[in-house]
Amino acid sequence: MTSAGPSSATANIRHWKLTCDANQVGWLCFDREDAGANTLSVDAMTELHTVLVDLASRRLNGLVIFSGKQSGFIAGADIKEFPGLNSAERAFALTSQGQMVFALLEQLPYPSVAVLDGFALGGGLELALACSYRIAIAGSEPVFGLPEVLLGVHPGFGGTVRLPSLIGVRKAMDLMLTGRSVRPGEARSSGLVDALVTDGDWRGAATRQLSLRPPRRPLPLLDRLLALGPVRPMLARTLRQKASAKARPEHYPAPGAIIDLWEEYGAAPSPASYEAEARSFGRLVMTPASRNLVRVFFLQERLKKLGTGKTGINRVHVVGAGVMGGDIAAWCALRGLEVTLEDRELRFIEPALTRARKLFTRKLKQPEAIDVALARLRPDPTGAGVATADLVIEAVFEDLAVKTEVYRRLERTLRPGVVLATNTSSIALEQLSGCLQEPGRLIGLHFFNPVAQLPLVEIIAATTSSAEALAAGTGFARQIGKLPVPCRSHPGFLVNRILAPYMAEAMEMVREGVPLAEIDQAATEFGMPMGPVELADSVGLDVAAHVARILAPTVGRSPAP
Repeated sequence: MTSAGPSSATANIRHWKLTCDANQVGWLCFDREDAGANTLSVDAMTELHTVLVDLASRRLNGLVIFSGKQSGFIAGADIKEFPGLNSAERAFALTSQGQMVFALLEQLPYPSVAVLDGFALGGGLELALACSYRIAIAGSEPVFGLPEVLLGVHPGFGGTVRLPSLIGVRKAMDLMLTGRSVRPGEARSSGLVDALVTDGDWRGAATRQLSLRPPRRPLPLLDRLLALGPVRPMLARTLRQKASAKARPEHYPAPGAIIDLWEEYGAAPSPASYEAEARSFGRLVMTPASRNLVRVFFLQERLKKLGTGKTGINRVHVVGAGVMGGDIAAWCALRGLEVTLEDRELRFIEPALTRARKLFTRKLKQPEAIDVALARLRPDPTGAGVATADLVIEAVFEDLAVKTEVYRRLERTLRPGVVLATNTSSIALEQLSGCLQEPGRLIGLHFFNPVAQLPLVEIIAATTSSAEALAAGTGFARQIGKLPVPCRSHPGFLVNRILAPYMAEAMEMVREGVPLAEIDQAATEFGMPMGPVELADSVGLDVAAHVARILAPTVGRSPAP
């Protein structure tokens, strides 16, 4: 492969490298300078525009776009630049410029192929959609999606137009309205990618794709009918009802905006549809919902940087097979750990195994993978797994005497240095560690219910907790795909301490005679996922009252009767 001979216009390009082979195929590598992952920053997009203008004048047989990063193809726009969008007009202008760049790619006088190695998200997938073809390297476990709705916006570089045109409105709306990602098999079956190839064959596969130039797969008849102008409003009503059932449109306007665009313009590319997309993006990015979701994104990224080292944790023993203990055990097994689950009798463990099977079926789909995960989760009523465990998690009833009795028994079998973690939601760890001969091993790992859905795990540090134990707990949280939140050992820790005054005020309103439905309605209209009364009922009134009695002295309130 030889250099393409950069023109004077492209001589100072830093993020993109163009070469040309003997068959007159251009190979454009995106390797953003001084970054571990490729993102479409303003300067990267400006350079891409320059490169594409140059490419449009070349007589090539095709163009292949690929990533120079081990981490993946393109992670999307550079979200760090979002706070700098200080007006809807500014956001509209930048989005329109991005659309123009991708239009240049789409209109090249020869075919183009995007090689998706690893993730292709947001603007990265939109770039691929502007190419003639997309091939994915199957062995890299690629993940493709348009997750912009999770930031309170929608695709802005033509994705709301090109994706429905490529795979049909039903599949496209599913991806855009949920922000979920798809893996290779689903991407291939839906038509999102044209071929799955092995890592060693992607160059040959890309060249063959350019040579063969296969026609685009036609959309199913139903999707073509749904895209007709008279039919779109009917589907739009159904989509709005489903979206509103998940989140109120006044709190999360992005899903409704996606539906509005499709209802008005369908999937037919036009200057009007692209302009409407850019203007809608500009409005959304300035909303409080988007600003706050971007802030949440940055907070999550900070938490992901904690606990990045190796933990050495391969075997986990969980004591207590109730809802929390059983679901923690199931999640650990799902994430590839060997897990033993202990309770007084096998009959107390069996419901947890049933829930685990449902979780594995929902997440893994394939029967073989489900069976493998189930084999990693073993009932252990005698507690034999304690002796070989790398981590023990206690999730028994919130009672100091019960927990200390369990700890004394566990420590007789635990290997030296193995971390003992409690899932307590309210008891100070200093009260628990006093019974241990090795108090430094005790930390808190406070999960939230439902374990499979909520990402946070509080990492509780007692005054007696060792730095090694806390580091292991933090790393373990990241190992199983959770976000570690470091906290001091204080009643309620962080989340429940924030929640306690809110719940206490709700119970005070109940005592004053305010109808329960009105209390919950006010909360959900404000934006809470459920009202405080429903929350107390779902947690269990006995558990809620028990926690309230513990927290009341520390938050300046008496527990409601």
